[in-house]
Amino acid sequence: MKIQTRATLLFSALTSLVILVFSGFIYFFTNHYAFEDFYQRLETRVNIASDLHLNFTRDAALVRQMRQAYLEKLPAEREYLLEVPDQSGQEKLKNSHLPQPLITDILQNGKGRYREDHTFYVGQLQKVKGKAYLVVVSAQDPYWLDELNRLSKILLIGFILSIGVVYVIGLRFTRHTFKPVRDMIREVRGISVENLNQRLPPRKGNDELAELEQTFNDMLTRLETAFETQNNFVSNASHELRTPLTIIKGEAELTLASEGLSATQRKALEVILHEADVLKDILTSLLGMAQSGFDGKKQNWEVVRIDELLWLVKESTDQLYPESNIRMDFSQLPTEEAQLQVLGNINLLKLAISNIVMNACKYSNNQEVVIGLQSEKDMLVIVVQDKGIGIPEQELSYIFVPFFRASNTSNFEGHGVGLPLSLNIIRLHKGSIGINTREGAGTEIRVLLPTAQASLV
Repeated sequence: MKIQTRATLLFSALTSLVILVFSGFIYFFTNHYAFEDFYQRLETRVNIASDLHLNFTRDAALVRQMRQAYLEKLPAEREYLLEVPDQSGQEKLKNSHLPQPLITDILQNGKGRYREDHTFYVGQLQKVKGKAYLVVVSAQDPYWLDELNRLSKILLIGFILSIGVVYVIGLRFTRHTFKPVRDMIREVRGISVENLNQRLPPRKGNDELAELEQTFNDMLTRLETAFETQNNFVSNASHELRTPLTIIKGEAELTLASEGLSATQRKALEVILHEADVLKDILTSLLGMAQSGFDGKKQNWEVVRIDELLWLVKESTDQLYPESNIRMDFSQLPTEEAQLQVLGNINLLKLAISNIVMNACKYSNNQEVVIGLQSEKDMLVIVVQDKGIGIPEQELSYIFVPFFRASNTSNFEGHGVGLPLSLNIIRLHKGSIGINTREGAGTEIRVLLPTAQASLV
């Protein structure tokens, strides 16, 4: 998930949480205020009922008239006046229509409130002429319950709608915030070995993005220096190293052609000539590895048909190793020509696959080596199978390390640079190499390369 998406979701979640908490406070305080207001209304009616029924006022008719004029009738409003008997008569209170918790609360505290389903009760304990009375007023389903229900629905619908609005706002906000980052990514993607001198445009200010751009530019400067050094080495090493090596070989061959050499001298010259050939092979491989590390645009890219390339690999292998036994298996060959084509450098690809095939022939003592070609989605798969010595499992992770040779290859000549070179070239072509091996039973190497159509996407 991209950082912009995560930021949008986090912004939406936090803002929605704030709206939810705010809506909850609105509902809670509105609900609390409505209940408190209703209970206070009932308490007012309790006081008036006490005056009317217990004659606390001299003009009961006037109180009744004022009540009817200024106090609206509550839904299902009822008044209760109960005399509190002594301990022997407490059962009368228990058998009344009033809730027992309300009676207990009033007797203990002098007043009480109680709610039972949709019925609300408020009562007081009054004492008149040595007698105690319970004065209780009840009402049902006050109008504001419906208002609270509507308020809760409005808040819920508003919260759901606000989530969508907040997400859209957050999306636009993060898109605007991350626009400089996207511009930076686009600029960086356009920089390759061909234009390492290009730099990101400087930003105004001293924020983190400006610091990041400066860091990128400093890194590009270091990379440009490193690539120039490597380019100079690759350009000059071939001439500087091959020339004295050629002279050494030539002088050794010329001396060997001379007469009058002793057996010891001849053997020494043959060793010099052999080691010069070995050094030449190592030098060629090292230069190939250095070149294969360049960016793909540095090479001569073209559309290559892999089936034709495999025939060229077989032909060159047969010439170098006449005793090799290579069988081509094209039984799973793709039917469409476009699925056989890759975009790359034909010479480098030939070198990479030839190294794999020659290793298979060499380490299988020229037993049958099968080269197959398959298609998997947008990838071409080259399969090279042999019945050779295999690779020890504990050493499998080191086979692509330059100059590493497995412990069971001491009887075979080699320098340990063939597979690392092949891997560099395949990676250069945006491919990969997979190995399935078992010591003493053989090895299967799968080379995956994207088709030309996939590379252009």
